Amino acid sequence: MILFHGSKDRKKLMMELVTADVMSAIMEETDVSVKEAMGIFYNSEVFERLCDPETGLYRESGGYIHELYKNWQMGNEGLIL
Repeated sequence: MILFHGSKDRKKLMMELVTADVMSAIMEETDVSVKEAMGIFYNSEVFERLCDPETGLYRESGGYIHELYKNWQMGNEGLIL
């Protein structure tokens, strides 16, 4: 059982779970290692926005965030909150 001491803990966990989902999708699509997927996603504007609790992106699914990432990667930055 996981106990949380506050909403910051929940938000951080949700961000980490979404990040793991996105990195898995990146690894599947591009056939890169975990380390490479981390570098790719961590250096994106989408990850930066995901880590900002004010955007609320941490509440979205990994699939949704991955789609945002793909749009960002294609140059469609306007689609990101």
